[in-house]
Amino acid sequence: MAAPGSTSGRDWQEYYRRTRDRPPRATTVFALEAFAREGRQALHCVDLGCGGGRDARILLAAGHRVLAVDRSAEAEAALAALPVALRRRLAFRRADLADFTPPPCDLVNASFVLFTLDAVAFARLWARIRVALRPGGRFAGHLLGPADDWARAGRCPWVDRAVLERLVAGYAVEYLDEERCRSVTPRGLRKRWHVWHLVLRREPARPPGEALTSPD
Repeated sequence: MAAPGSTSGRDWQEYYRRTRDRPPRATTVFALEAFAREGRQALHCVDLGCGGGRDARILLAAGHRVLAVDRSAEAEAALAALPVALRRRLAFRRADLADFTPPPCDLVNASFVLFTLDAVAFARLWARIRVALRPGGRFAGHLLGPADDWARAGRCPWVDRAVLERLVAGYAVEYLDEERCRSVTPRGLRKRWHVWHLVLRREPARPPGEALTSPD
């Protein structure tokens, strides 16, 4: 996760050192388990803002291919330290998410990163994610709510319940958890969090002429 604003290479190295042994995000684990229940294997995953690889590791260990995307050279160095067996299914692309278009894929993972974009770039990337996901594909990630300290300070885009409902239209909402808490960030900053934890499934297209029906 990156805090809004610029960060030096030394700061990134320290951030990755502090977070490299943390477990994967619950949203990533939930999406992986959902795919496993469906018997889906050898997925193509895109990990946006991959950081030190805490989510990429579990995706790779499950046998999936991962395109890890981050604007930080330190992220690439951190991933290069993964075991060779995992790196065979890993590709890294150094890119700014504001300008990135995800390729067609089965999972877009975006843990604590989309709010680092400005509102225009966020809206553009959110639309690109929807296009990239294959039918039955999933999005796993996080958005900030209006009560978050960074949102209240105007440092990043935020999403209230009404906006969230518009953003998830066309998806099946499989996991939605609203979290409000106070904690210390890996960089030692005290802040109030207001976070939406999300796993969304892109619904397969219906055959031409098939009408929507309501349950009896």
